[in-house]
Amino acid sequence: MRNTARLRFVNSRVTLYAMAVSSELPAATLAQALDRGEPVQVLDVRSARRVAEQRIALGTELVFRNRAASEIYQDESLASLGIDQARPVAVVCGHGNSSREVAAFLRARGIDARSVSGGMAAWEAVYLDRRLEPTGKIEHVVQFDRVGKGALSYVLASDGDAVLVDPGRHLDPYEAVLRQIAATPAAVIDTHVHADYQSGAARAARRFGVPYFLHPADAISPFDGAAGKLSYQPVEQGDTIAFGRATLVVDHVPGHTLGSIALFADDRYVLTGDFLFVESIGRPDLGAQADAWAKLLWRSVVHAREWWPGDRVILPAHYTNETERRKDRAVATAFASIRATNPALSFADEPSFLRWIADQQAHVPQAYRTLKLVNLGLIETSESEIETLETGPNLCAVSLR
Repeated sequence: MRNTARLRFVNSRVTLYAMAVSSELPAATLAQALDRGEPVQVLDVRSARRVAEQRIALGTELVFRNRAASEIYQDESLASLGIDQARPVAVVCGHGNSSREVAAFLRARGIDARSVSGGMAAWEAVYLDRRLEPTGKIEHVVQFDRVGKGALSYVLASDGDAVLVDPGRHLDPYEAVLRQIAATPAAVIDTHVHADYQSGAARAARRFGVPYFLHPADAISPFDGAAGKLSYQPVEQGDTIAFGRATLVVDHVPGHTLGSIALFADDRYVLTGDFLFVESIGRPDLGAQADAWAKLLWRSVVHAREWWPGDRVILPAHYTNETERRKDRAVATAFASIRATNPALSFADEPSFLRWIADQQAHVPQAYRTLKLVNLGLIETSESEIETLETGPNLCAVSLR
């Protein structure tokens, strides 16, 4: 028998019913169902502490429950779970081991339960690709949504040439889309040296044999000035990166990092990296230079307000919650709208902005220092170590309290 999903129709639309014939449910299948707005029940059987660090939070119809596996086995009635026993349940744990046992326990009691393969480790490696509106010279604008991290990356293609912007370390999703759109990589770009995940940019540049672009101010450690061990091509304010019939124009917007850049794509998009998000702005304290970088951030805010056209659609490198999405699930908003609603862009003077930044300061995860050094090539780590370092949602935005 093929391992296919069984479907039923509810309110004239297809809804995932048993989710899979086997007892295992791929994390990507779960993500696609949640992203379609299906009312999926997720039962997380990890400890409350682990769930507080990171949990599945995708879609507007998610029904989320948390109960430690040991407690479930003690509750024969299963009443404490709070789940609808007539509907399917996706059971998740750290790596798919405990969840497999719990799912079997629930199925023996008549509940259609499936274990999420690979658990939260697999969830954090799921990328959903979304096709955005093309421009006059860019035929394909693809936003990759790494749902477990709230991280966004991009493939832009023109006349068969493609650029990858801020790719994660898992390159397979990008290669699959490149095949679909019949495009060949011409360049890879990091808008800054990331702190919350291992960049896949240098690896992608080596694999495809193309240049890796980065602002030189980000090619050194902000902690001690050590030069990064990177092979890259520097880009500065006003430089252009050509691909096909299109170009990306570099706008240097320091503050989140010294080398943060935004990329103007044709006459429609601005890829803002971690400088500007839909509802917030990149925090200036991840390089241990909060005061100095906050002042740079203010100057970048003033620059954007004065020079960026309001009709340009902002494509950020992160989001925090579902409210930042459009109806089509993409994270993309016109700059005029962001300028009118984003509190970071509302301040009339530098002292007020700096006070606001200071008031929002939050804890900097220790892993962020390590990941930044990894991305600079100054630390080598194993795949399992990277998985641990990347655990949890991104905390790159100024926290709105």
